Amino acid sequence: MTSDQVKHSNRKRRITKADDTSKRRRRKRCCRETSMKMIRSPPVMFPLQRLYMSCLDVFKGVGTVPSPSDDQKLRRILDGMMPEDFGLPRNLQFFDPENSVVIYTSIYQCHNFSLYILFLPENAVIPLHNHPGMTVFSKLLVGKVHIKAYDLINPPSLSQQKLACLKVDNVFTAPCNTCVLYPTSGGNIHAFTAVTPCMILDVVGPSYSKKDGRDCSYYKEIPYIVSPCEEMTIPEEDGKCYQWLEEIEKPKESEMDRIEYLGPQIIEVAA
Repeated sequence: MTSDQVKHSNRKRRITKADDTSKRRRRKRCCRETSMKMIRSPPVMFPLQRLYMSCLDVFKGVGTVPSPSDDQKLRRILDGMMPEDFGLPRNLQFFDPENSVVIYTSIYQCHNFSLYILFLPENAVIPLHNHPGMTVFSKLLVGKVHIKAYDLINPPSLSQQKLACLKVDNVFTAPCNTCVLYPTSGGNIHAFTAVTPCMILDVVGPSYSKKDGRDCSYYKEIPYIVSPCEEMTIPEEDGKCYQWLEEIEKPKESEMDRIEYLGPQIIEVAA
């Protein structure tokens, strides 16, 4: 072998060795990158998605009420929610001061639960209405609202007028804790009056369903007066206020306008 051939052979071995080293480095780098991908933390869920995921766990269907631990789980999420979580400003200047009609937007709805937001102009009223067999979490996001709520005395009267006990009669100002009503307690029959323009997030489970017997009924208050000839007794609870509630036709004030929800979208998953 000539000297030129020896030089060429040595140069070829050096190139092959360099190529092998380069390949090993690329494999190592590829392994490191693959490992990094495998241990990457999952993305943090935005508040609305977290609320949706919790509702899937909490609301089990007709005839069930959230357990105390599930109740607290939803309260913690809702207590921290803000208008910005729905792509909405805190400044409610978009309300028409000459329009007292309540507006709502539906964020999500299925058989087990619904999520929607109510927009109440100043002095707007949502009349006294019920939530049959339902649990409702209400979070005041913005503004000031007066809430009046009753529970029917158990067993309810068979007459047209039903005796009810006053549970809530207060003004709430945002930010405040979430209010919760249950099928037979917590003020299942309630009314809202906006002291200032306000925004309320409602989480309702199960959803209203006329065909399933969960239609909304409306009531008017009648002072509680019992004549001496009536055989009517009420629980002896000091400081409790009682009223007769009489079911009425759907009042004009209950009419609402609906707008499309344009905020962050929920990513649905299998229940």
